[in-house]
Amino acid sequence: MLRRFLDLADLSDDRLEAVLARARRLERSRTSPALAGKVVGLVFMNPSLRTLASMQAGVAQLGGSTFTISPGAGSWKLETRPGAVMDGDAAEHIREAIPVLGQYADALAVRCFARGVDLEEDLADGVIRAMAELSPVPFVNLESAAAHPCQALGDWKTLDDLEVPRRGGRFVLSWVWHPRGLPFAVPASTVAMAARRGMHVTVLRPDGYALPEPVMTRARALAAASGGEVVETADREAALAGAHVVYAKSWAAPSRYGQTGESELRAGLRHWRVEESWFAPAAPGAKFMHCLPVRRNVKVTDEVLDGPRSVVVRQAGNRLHAQKALLLEMLTEEGA
Repeated sequence: MLRRFLDLADLSDDRLEAVLARARRLERSRTSPALAGKVVGLVFMNPSLRTLASMQAGVAQLGGSTFTISPGAGSWKLETRPGAVMDGDAAEHIREAIPVLGQYADALAVRCFARGVDLEEDLADGVIRAMAELSPVPFVNLESAAAHPCQALGDWKTLDDLEVPRRGGRFVLSWVWHPRGLPFAVPASTVAMAARRGMHVTVLRPDGYALPEPVMTRARALAAASGGEVVETADREAALAGAHVVYAKSWAAPSRYGQTGESELRAGLRHWRVEESWFAPAAPGAKFMHCLPVRRNVKVTDEVLDGPRSVVVRQAGNRLHAQKALLLEMLTEEGA
């Protein structure tokens, strides 16, 4: 059985296909007693809407139950730093909290965002990895500093549902404006997911917003292994030509990560907003994806979000089916 799901790479190709097939079956038949008597502990160190609700609903639909811990809001604030002198506002360390919670649950699932201060530290994803090491039960990453594997799993299913070609499919990950610099968890997982599918992946971004080299190096390696390709450009017309999918997301400028000056770099980029005019004539049939939440008329216009090319609601729904399939992979003989 799979013990840790920290990244989509934790699923081998055959297990990934099995999980996706199971997700399709679960979409047709929502309820099952497969997790009867099982408890999944949810630890949310950051806000959530879809991830929290889909995990709670999914476990319930499979006959299990959940408890939810929000450190600092109803429970002690957790310290994550190794060797910390705990004379601040954190009253409990993950070195005790995670093993204790693991005694109460059959699996733990944790959300822990990037600190947004040191790029190298966040890309190393040390906090979520430390918690996984401390967990005595199967462990799921519900978004960390550098990865959002459950989102990537649901997105893969969405692309399959839409019959977007794997090899030869054209996938555009486009930077869009946001009031502040955001972490790399979603774009890193998204570009890796599309590359692993064997797609032609284009990262469309303004100058200064190239994805960090470790993210791109990994994506290129995945593409090389699957027959795909990964390129970057600031040329929107060239990027969108023939695109099957445009996936919008914002992220920080790597060169100014965690710095106040980052806002100055993005100040003149508000025109990087997905509009219907982006798609014609380059990609008239392209679908629009976004992981949500999305700032309307900041990242993308109402016209696109409410129009026929938007699949963001379906995409969010697939989080439920994919995560249920993942939990069965980790907690039942079906995944043995």
